[in-house]
Amino acid sequence: MKFLDEAKICLKSGDGGRGAVSFRREKHVEFGGPDGGDGGRGGDVVLACVEGLNTLIDFRYRQHFRARTGMPGGGNQRTGASAGDIVINLPPGTEVLAEDRKTILADLTRPGERMILLPGGIGGRGNARFKSSTNRAPRIAEPGRPGEEMWVWLRLKLIADIGMVGLPNAGKSTLLSVVTRAHPKIADYPFTTLHPHLGKVERDEDGFVLADLPGLVEGAHQGTGLGDRFLGHAERCAALLHLVDGTTGDPAADFLTVRHEIESYGHDLAARTVVPVLTKIDAVHDRDRQYALRQLSGSAGCNAHAISAVTGEGVPELLRLLAGLVRQRCNG
Repeated sequence: MKFLDEAKICLKSGDGGRGAVSFRREKHVEFGGPDGGDGGRGGDVVLACVEGLNTLIDFRYRQHFRARTGMPGGGNQRTGASAGDIVINLPPGTEVLAEDRKTILADLTRPGERMILLPGGIGGRGNARFKSSTNRAPRIAEPGRPGEEMWVWLRLKLIADIGMVGLPNAGKSTLLSVVTRAHPKIADYPFTTLHPHLGKVERDEDGFVLADLPGLVEGAHQGTGLGDRFLGHAERCAALLHLVDGTTGDPAADFLTVRHEIESYGHDLAARTVVPVLTKIDAVHDRDRQYALRQLSGSAGCNAHAISAVTGEGVPELLRLLAGLVRQRCNG
């Protein structure tokens, strides 16, 4: 299944059914009065958060969703049937934005959540409603009220506890494949990760969800490389796991490059707790490793960690730290 995290769709609730113009026709009743019934209510547009979905690919080839119109009223004061609702199933973590892409209309995070975004139109009144002492035989009825229509943007922000960021080939996919059962693409060329991957870190006392985000490069906030659009998936995370390749020779510059892109992205993402990690230490001499750690710690303003996803060195300690951050957010 292809991954799609943004889509624009048109939604329209159903129109109300028209009211009826009808008169009683009964044997031995000389003057039959009006008995036209009301029209039925139009269908609502309902948003539903459901389990088992993790992409918006269903909205790539279908952009228009219309609820049905209510049935018209009938004689003998029969009210028309209301139309069924149209339900838009969305994956957890979906934001529904107005056409300006800024106004948040809904934010669905938990499976089972439902909300009516566009109510259906009310059915029109039949001529029985217009009977009065001065108008005993009204021949008018109302059309149903029209439903509401609008274009909306759907934006998926995957729900993860920890988001991994870094330059391409920093070792994010490798770490994800080692500590979870996820199978992201791993290769020795940049941009092997083209869309976010999620994996569940299983621990005896507490597990957490880890997200591998496509690598950032300098100028990502201006669209360079894959851009920074995937950073939206980190907005719900408790912390950012910032991986820096220990074999590049200048970990401080690599850290600051990605940090600048995160700050340029905005949305308070720069305020998240950052855990700097030096990766691939199995390929670095001990003396160079200590120098790189000091550089990275100085740039990050906190103690950096060193790991090797290949040998497993430093990985258990890192997972213990991340689990503590997730637990702290849950308790806070």
